[in-house]
Amino acid sequence: MASTIGVLSLQGDVAEHCRSIEALGRRAIQIRYARQMDGVDGLIIPGGESTTIAKLTADNPDAIFDRIREFIDAGKPVYGTCMGSIFLAKEIEGSAQGRLAAMDIKVRRNAFGPQRFSFETTLQIPVLGEDPVNAIFIRGPVILSAGEGVEVMARVDANIGRLGKTAGSLPDEAALYDSYIVMARQNNLLVSSFHPELTDDYRVHDYFIRMVEGLELPKYFAQTAKLEQSKASSPVSNQMALASV
Repeated sequence: MASTIGVLSLQGDVAEHCRSIEALGRRAIQIRYARQMDGVDGLIIPGGESTTIAKLTADNPDAIFDRIREFIDAGKPVYGTCMGSIFLAKEIEGSAQGRLAAMDIKVRRNAFGPQRFSFETTLQIPVLGEDPVNAIFIRGPVILSAGEGVEVMARVDANIGRLGKTAGSLPDEAALYDSYIVMARQNNLLVSSFHPELTDDYRVHDYFIRMVEGLELPKYFAQTAKLEQSKASSPVSNQMALASV
C-alpha cells in the first residue's frame, strides 16, 4: 500500500513538496493540526522563516509541535528542508530560538547571506547515484558539525558565494572549514539545506519515501528516479489532499 506523506503547512513551499510526493505516486496531506498526524506515515517540514516557526512553537494553542516530537520519538521518518533542518537541529549557532532539538547537528542560519545571494549549484550525493543533483539554496543554513550517529550525505565548498563571510562568521573561518554539510541523515531524520522541491529531479523525495516505506535503493536508481514527465500521456496531477479537520 502506498504511503501517505504529511507536509507541515504553516508556511513555506507546501504546494511544491506535495507536487513532488504525488509525482512519485504517493498521497500528500497538508498538516495544520496535531490530530492530522495520525493519518501520515512520514512528515516533511518545508522551508520558511525559522523565527516564525519558533514563535508558532511558543504561541500555538494546538499541540502540533508536541505531536511532531512524539512522531519522531516513535521512529517515524521526518524530512526537514532549509528552515526544517534548523527546526530539527539540536543546536543553532548564536540562537536559543524554539526548535525540536531532535537531530544531533549544529546549524548556522542564513549562512549564504540575504535572499539576493540565493544561488544554484550541483552536488554529488553518492547515495542518489552518479548524476549530480541540482541544488537551489535560498537563505539556507549550513551544518557546522554533526554527531557520531549522523550520516553526512552532501557537502558544499566553503568558498562558494558569500559562504563563510556572513554575520557571525569567524575571521579565520576558512582555516576551520573547507566545506560545509548541506544534507545529512540520522536514523529516521533527514535534512537538507537546499530545496529539491523546486526542481523536477525527484531523487531526494524518492529517497525519503524509501525511508518511510523501508525500501532499499535499487542499483539503477540514478537512471530511473528522474521522472520523464514528457513521456506521460497526460500531465501529472497536482492534487494536494487536505485532510479533514
